[in-house]
Amino acid sequence: MEHSAWHDLIKKELPEGYFAQINHFMDEVYARGTIYPPRSKVFNAIQTTPLDKVKAVIIGQDPYHGPNQAQGLSFSVPDQVPAPPSLQNILKELADDIGQKQSHDLTSWAKQGVLLLNASLTVPEHQANAHANGIWEPFTDAVIKVANQKETPVVFILWGGFARKKKSLITNPIHHIIESPHPSPLSAHRGFFGSKPFSQTNDFLVSQGLEPIDWLR
Repeated sequence: MEHSAWHDLIKKELPEGYFAQINHFMDEVYARGTIYPPRSKVFNAIQTTPLDKVKAVIIGQDPYHGPNQAQGLSFSVPDQVPAPPSLQNILKELADDIGQKQSHDLTSWAKQGVLLLNASLTVPEHQANAHANGIWEPFTDAVIKVANQKETPVVFILWGGFARKKKSLITNPIHHIIESPHPSPLSAHRGFFGSKPFSQTNDFLVSQGLEPIDWLR
């Protein structure tokens, strides 16, 4: 991870030597087999969205585990790869809420201040959640804690039970939390569809004197 405001503040939230442990873990797993995303993209979320630009946080569980899907941004895949079901449902809700987005690569959101953070930052090929509950959660919880310390308002978008467990890390009263069921086909019809998270986010940002996010970009 390159030196940044993120780096210094995350480091304060972690035990001494934790970054070295992460590097050792990555050395081991990338040497053993196929891991997603590519190692150069593991920290893509905080590299694409500088701390001072963060306006919203969307928390995912772990990266997509098929070839060429994961790009280090929660829920996002490159446009040349078909959108997985959860992403299809996110775009369906976006279309109903605000309008049609032509691209399903969400990098444009990240560049506008939407931190697309997975709780686990790596996954072995075709083994969903195989790196969950290990090295990554202390690190990504530290990222959430650092975002929570911001003195400008941030919208935390928590989709599904897993993301909602992170609510206890969001303690700063200036922030805004949006919760709903997960956009997966198993749960999207239980309240994700119709939840209007995108217009809700923009309404809050505008109410705080902040620029809204162009979700259709």
